[in-house]
Amino acid sequence: MGVRVALVEDNDVFRETLELLLGLRGDIDVVASVATGQEAIEICGELEPDVVLVDYRMPGLNGAQTTAEVLRASPRSRVVCLTASISNEEKSTLIDAGAVACLTKDEDLEQIVASIHSAAGAAA
Repeated sequence: MGVRVALVEDNDVFRETLELLLGLRGDIDVVASVATGQEAIEICGELEPDVVLVDYRMPGLNGAQTTAEVLRASPRSRVVCLTASISNEEKSTLIDAGAVACLTKDEDLEQIVASIHSAAGAAA
């Protein structure tokens, strides 16, 4: 079994594409794919994924708020932010909330996968 990952992304096309690409790999098991921070909190409390990939800009809770709440619901999970763009201030808020890494969506898939594995290693 691979690293158990939950995806939190409000852009359906991006989320579904990422879910498909990660699902093709033998080293990652996508256990949840949701569109909002609120859904993430509920599903992560239930499934306790190893890594939660969180977008920063979403309706309702932003990435930092989602990160803090996900980690309350699932303390052993590790959060990696994957977002289109982020300011230094937002990144700082995100790290303070408990995220272990922050990537932009234009990173190549191998870099995203490496960050997932790195975060999972920190969770072990």
